[in-house]
Amino acid sequence: MIKDELFNLLNSWENLNIIITTVLEQPGYLPLLMDIAINSNESKSWRAAWVADKIHDVHPEMITPFLDQMIHQLKRENNSSKKRHFLKLISMHEIPSRRNSFLMNYCLNCFSSATEPVAVRVYALQILFNISEKEPDFKAELLSIISYETEIHMAPGVKAKGKNLMKILKKQIKESESGIIR
Repeated sequence: MIKDELFNLLNSWENLNIIITTVLEQPGYLPLLMDIAINSNESKSWRAAWVADKIHDVHPEMITPFLDQMIHQLKRENNSSKKRHFLKLISMHEIPSRRNSFLMNYCLNCFSSATEPVAVRVYALQILFNISEKEPDFKAELLSIISYETEIHMAPGVKAKGKNLMKILKKQIKESESGIIR
């Protein structure tokens, strides 16, 4: 299978399960799929990111080698569907410390943007929380940001995720202040 053949298969929803099965059985096709997901500007290239997400559900280790490329692509990605899948996949893995600064800034912008889709904002928030787990000094600031954003942007998904993470952050900050080691 070549790139054009794979892209043609991605044009039809009926083929997506076939692509998933093929890539799981023949992982040699994964770099081709990921090249479309990450580098293509075609309008339906987000389907390759969706397929990668489904492959991740079964074998996350297959997608892990492409996380750095996904992070790098976020700098120029305009397709909100691809951003959603990239952020979801990134949020489910350990973030390389060399990428913390970029992801913190990027995710803060996404989370605080009323124009971003709810799912993009929710996954950006999860990444910010993940960063706070490695950077405890960021927890109090993140708590303030979440509190502010959930008040002004009332999207139910953002509000629910924010409320859950605020509860965890408050507990962690309280434990930290009282000297409890978790």
